[in-house]
Amino acid sequence: MTIQNTDVGAALPGTSARVRALVADMTLDEKLAQLVGYWVDQGDEVVAPLSGEKVTSTAYVDATAHGLGHLTRVYGTRPVDPIERAEWLWGEQRRLKTETRLGIPALVHEECLTGFAAWKAATFPTPLAWGASFDPDAVELMASAIGRSMHDLGVHQGLAPVLDVVRDARWGRVDECIAEDPYVVGTIGTAFVRGLQASGVHATLKHFVGYSASRAGRNHAPVSAGQRELQDVFLPPFEMAVRDGGVRSVMNSYTEIDGVPVASSRELLTDLLRRRWGFDGTVVSDYFAVEFLRSMHGIAADRGEAAQLALEAGIDVELPGPDAYPFLAERVASGALPEAVVDRAVARVLAEKEDLGLLDADFSTPPPSIDLDDAEHRALAYRLAVESAVLLRNDGVLPLREPGRIALIGPNADSAEALMGCYSFANHVLAHHPSFPLGFEIPTVREAVAARFGEVAYAEGCAVEGADASGIAAAVDTARDADVAIVVVGDRAGLFGRGTVGEGNDADSLDLPGVQRQLVEAVVATGTPVVLVLLTGRPYALDWALDGAAAPAAVLQAFFPGEEGAPALAALLTGDATPSGRLPVSLPRSAGSQPYSYLHPLLGGPSGVTSTDPTPVRPFGFGLSYTTFARRELRVDGVGSAGGSASGASAEVRAGDAFTVTARVENTGAVRGADVVQVYAHRAVASVTRPVAQLVAYARVELEPGERAEVRLTVPASRLAYSDRAMRRVVEPGEVELRLGPSCAEVDEAVGLRITGPTYELGLDDARVVDVEVRRG
Repeated sequence: MTIQNTDVGAALPGTSARVRALVADMTLDEKLAQLVGYWVDQGDEVVAPLSGEKVTSTAYVDATAHGLGHLTRVYGTRPVDPIERAEWLWGEQRRLKTETRLGIPALVHEECLTGFAAWKAATFPTPLAWGASFDPDAVELMASAIGRSMHDLGVHQGLAPVLDVVRDARWGRVDECIAEDPYVVGTIGTAFVRGLQASGVHATLKHFVGYSASRAGRNHAPVSAGQRELQDVFLPPFEMAVRDGGVRSVMNSYTEIDGVPVASSRELLTDLLRRRWGFDGTVVSDYFAVEFLRSMHGIAADRGEAAQLALEAGIDVELPGPDAYPFLAERVASGALPEAVVDRAVARVLAEKEDLGLLDADFSTPPPSIDLDDAEHRALAYRLAVESAVLLRNDGVLPLREPGRIALIGPNADSAEALMGCYSFANHVLAHHPSFPLGFEIPTVREAVAARFGEVAYAEGCAVEGADASGIAAAVDTARDADVAIVVVGDRAGLFGRGTVGEGNDADSLDLPGVQRQLVEAVVATGTPVVLVLLTGRPYALDWALDGAAAPAAVLQAFFPGEEGAPALAALLTGDATPSGRLPVSLPRSAGSQPYSYLHPLLGGPSGVTSTDPTPVRPFGFGLSYTTFARRELRVDGVGSAGGSASGASAEVRAGDAFTVTARVENTGAVRGADVVQVYAHRAVASVTRPVAQLVAYARVELEPGERAEVRLTVPASRLAYSDRAMRRVVEPGEVELRLGPSCAEVDEAVGLRITGPTYELGLDDARVVDVEVRRG
């Protein structure tokens, strides 16, 4: 097919003269080649569950005769030596420059959710741990380090972060998410975007939008969210990352919302994302999502129709490979699809390549060597692992200063894989290649505790999955002979039925998998003090472990803390570090309470007209410490106003203006620690129902014993906005109570804020982010 368009180049607004000239000079075959990826290294096994023709070198060369848009997961499909693969990649880019007519290199994309998904690369805590840290600065530094590794090896685009807001703990992909609060997701996700892109690698927001609301917590299930829930819960993190973070790529969600698959939604992918928000980057399809319009959603009769629906909706690039977009040639030839629609997508792809410097790169010198897991990577991994562990219960047994004889028990006590998430290279790829070593250092909890205390007695007790309880008796004997038992249980991350959590590993129960609860209860029954350590990718129903006489003495929750997770946990257990993580998700009472969010209206909580109680066992924002904090002197002032309020009186601020919230926090204990100052809003009366509590602002504050700090939060009006009955995002006049506390369910102090003036409708230029200032002393 050699149909050529010679007059469209000047009709591509927002692109450079160079890009317009390239588009004008391209044949249709060359254009379509820029709109697809190619998964060149699938080999004998396929990571994702889609059968297809095996890739051969001949097929690849033929497929790239007219150029190529993306090279798919060059490093992240199988264990390949990074330097050897870089040499291949540099040579392949030179081939595309010299052996195709236009000489346009391919854009290389990789997964990077818990680090650069390549053999021998550092593995960081999973995003749920980022949320638990409440530390955007640390996440930005981590993303910058990840981006530098990727950039050095010729990778241009990372498929992260995930900005799905957690709604149902049964969903397998919860471990890829940051939090159940849109503001926490937005601020931390935007920090990741900034860090990655500062290193020269384009971030990709996913999954736009609504994916985490899949019905019954099932992957790819339909979504029944209303427009208000979309606008107030699911869209704000994406808007923040687009408009404040300047993200350069977005990936569609697999799901369908009220019967419309997102991959075919012009309203979301074009009208909202581009026309309203001003996004001018590229939209890439989630893997196989275009073909799924035919095979899973049933809105296209064939692949050509699926391709046209996706392209017209706003998906520029089909990933991972050319399943449907090659059929666009027939649609153009028949007149069903104007070639100008193809040109629009091609211009966006070429503009991205131009922005990345690809159009001028000569690929003359591949990197001679590179350390993908250097001291900086490990220090950042350790910092986030320490900051993200959440102490859920402690009767005084922690920290273990002089523990005596230690028994270490549980299926995750001596497992490196249990420390890593679904999208870690180890669990995502190396699980298919068991003969290969991990390629980087990742001590287990057993090794880290032994390094601190010397060799400890160990018993596995049971596996993560399965009904075999035969090892519990030996574990009980081991615990009886000890002065303290550390029991390490939880998840094993994997994909599509391989593991207990991760993509495609959804759950209909929130009990600990297998017979792990039976193991914990048997060890507790020995009378030996038990410290329960949870390594999980989702919150589990742990009422039995947190309350009551039969509960363990202490419970420490870690969400897949990565390569430095075990040393971090050892430091926390021994008091070398102080727990400071806060729950980024509510800890559910049962699977029957799902879906659940702390952002529920009055009718979403407990009441006297139902026999069920959805109240979580531990609320959003909860976390204990080895020290104590006093939070006091809460005050609110309208920016520019003369008055303020404290001790329950109301300040005034006009709708649309900003206001400041100040509070003092003091470390009243004996050890250094970090408090997460949390300010929530409660609005009793509004034109639509509102959550009983909504996080307005937060700040992580490190304090020495006896040290004080004043936290000053400048809060834009958008933090109190919601969709009114006309579906406008507005700030309505009325009374708001601002609450200061250690979680969404606890209040240390409260002050009133009266919003005055007419209803204010938010515009695109309104601020979305709270400015945080910490003054010590």
